[in-house]
Amino acid sequence: MKIDMLGTGAAMIDPDRAQSGILVTLDNGAKYMFDCGAGSVHNMVRANSSPAEVGVVFLTHLHHDHICDFPLFAINGWMYDRTDSPIVLGPKGTKHFCDHLFEGGAFDSDFRARSAFPRRQTNLAAVRPDIREVSPGLAYEDDDVRIYCDFVEHIPREISECFGIRMEAEGKVIAFSGDTSPCDNMVKLAKNADILFHECTFPESFIEFRSKSGTGTHAHTPPTALGKIAVDAGVKSLVATHFGHFESTNKSLQKAAEHHMPVEEMGPHVMDEVVQDIRRSYKGPLQMAYDLLRIDL
Repeated sequence: MKIDMLGTGAAMIDPDRAQSGILVTLDNGAKYMFDCGAGSVHNMVRANSSPAEVGVVFLTHLHHDHICDFPLFAINGWMYDRTDSPIVLGPKGTKHFCDHLFEGGAFDSDFRARSAFPRRQTNLAAVRPDIREVSPGLAYEDDDVRIYCDFVEHIPREISECFGIRMEAEGKVIAFSGDTSPCDNMVKLAKNADILFHECTFPESFIEFRSKSGTGTHAHTPPTALGKIAVDAGVKSLVATHFGHFESTNKSLQKAAEHHMPVEEMGPHVMDEVVQDIRRSYKGPLQMAYDLLRIDL
């Protein structure tokens, strides 16, 4: 299988990183997408894949940076001549989200205009997703994969359930954290995984600032804790992702971030600190994700 990192950034618009998105392509061509944040669908096409080819999308939680490209994904799948309904897995609230997008929803004008054309009338299923709200345990299986999920700890569950994921396919195990603070469930999901994709949103030196800022959430996994999770789970390799713009030198982004993080400390050098802190515990294969990183497994 191959894995394309479609988006490796976090919630604020970053010129160097799209928002969360991972595409897994099996050797037989079957495609599974985990999260669908802004820019991830553009990067999918840059990676020579098509929204029409993705059978299953798993939305780990309903923060905008994990879902806001889903309308683009579905509408472009329609335009790319998708013939079936995309399967959408996600927490409670996913059906509400999807039901308010296309026919009679936010993109109703787009739907009505395009569906006037005979060619688009033949594949309306593309914008009528098969929505399945999931619970901890086996969330999905087909002839190729088994996908398990469990709750992780990011935001209050009454706002949105947040899931971590374990995918078993082709004799390999992939784990993906979604967004979470350190938790036992993620260690269980990642147990002996061939590769763990785990959020590492802020460096240690920024977390205290975040906790006192009163802006946004700091319920993420610090680098030192990430190293320990990888060790405790016994993963064979680790990919850190979902970086919270701390390495950016973009002036517009830095201005927007001044209440979120210590802007004077931002820059590419901070990534070295993150690596060093992960390495305090974890000594195995490590990659710091970037958009369009491709991994063969």
